[in-house]
Amino acid sequence: MSTYTTTLKATQVAAAKPREKDYVLSDGGGLQLRVRTNGSRLWNFNYRHPISKKRLNMGLGSYPDVSLAQAREKTKEARALVAQGIDPKAHRDKEALQRKQESSNTLIKVAEEWLTLKKSRVTADHAADTWKSLEIHIFPKLAHTPITDITAPAVITVIRPIEAKGSLETVKRLCQRLNEIMTYATNSGYLPTNPLSGIREAFQKPKKKNMPTIKPEELPELVQTIANASIKRTTRLLIEWQLHTMTRPSEAAGARWEEIDFERKLWIIPAERMKKRREHIVPLTEQSLALLEALKPISGHREYLFPSDRNPRTHAHSQTANMALKRMGYGGKLVSHGLRALASTVLNEMRQDAELIEVCLAHVDSSIRGDYNRADYLEKRRELMAIWSEHVEQASLGSLSASRRPLLGVING
Repeated sequence: MSTYTTTLKATQVAAAKPREKDYVLSDGGGLQLRVRTNGSRLWNFNYRHPISKKRLNMGLGSYPDVSLAQAREKTKEARALVAQGIDPKAHRDKEALQRKQESSNTLIKVAEEWLTLKKSRVTADHAADTWKSLEIHIFPKLAHTPITDITAPAVITVIRPIEAKGSLETVKRLCQRLNEIMTYATNSGYLPTNPLSGIREAFQKPKKKNMPTIKPEELPELVQTIANASIKRTTRLLIEWQLHTMTRPSEAAGARWEEIDFERKLWIIPAERMKKRREHIVPLTEQSLALLEALKPISGHREYLFPSDRNPRTHAHSQTANMALKRMGYGGKLVSHGLRALASTVLNEMRQDAELIEVCLAHVDSSIRGDYNRADYLEKRRELMAIWSEHVEQASLGSLSASRRPLLGVING
């Protein structure tokens, strides 16, 4: 194989023709043009490994895709690495692998990893709602964008139309969730820093508003409306169950029969279904137990107290009670979550123990959170829950409340 050591000219490279055997034209400094018998012309950098001193070849591309000038520039960069004790071929392979990893670590892939971790800290319904909001508002534009290419301006552009519609709560939640994803990406080594840390400041802030609820004196009208509404029996029972137990919509809708301890008259909600990720025990009043008796013929043979109409093997949606209240004319005035606020208001107006009320609502950030399931404290909670249920029953006098024993089995749904 012949080797020419003179500096090459562009015309000489262009005129190089195949021969019976491969041959090499040298440009000096380690740059070579290998001319193959099939007519291909390949640039090559010939060098000694900075550590082992073995003679190695590093491909630089083919002519004419890579010109002589470009091949010389690549050779210059490679020689500079050798001078620093770096193998240019290994360096290039490492960079290529890094680029491949960066392109495969897309926003949706990293978000999936983040959600898997987050699921251990939130309820299943909350996790599902979180993912759905990303699917609707973020992923259509940014799902397959490498996480390293996600920038604040790009995200702001995607979210700005949502702000223009006035959906400021949605904007707030999206900013929060994207920040959590980016913080996870940073902690996992995908990013050096979180590029979205201050993104919330680019949007209007929603005005804080409480969950719509009714005044205490409107409770009798509510109970009578529920009793006479054209809704399914299970939906009526669900609303009353949530009302008497003071639980959140998702906690009530997802109640399982195995969570009910009939002997001790307790509803034990496991930590994974609670917002605060802590087991919550609800003392069951006589009225709550009456609701369970009414449910037994409907769902006693199933897993959930309130089976879904479409698929009885799963539970009713957390918004079922809310949608029913809206159909009853309470749209904008009361949401199912507001039933908890109603209970809190009534019990506080009765001058009941404020801290006890918070614990019954599963607001466990109180100073007694470590003791709130103790037997003696549980009895105090049982007394408070009984006061509330009796108040609801008094409001229902003259109505067809499903929790009143004499009327069980009479209401059709």
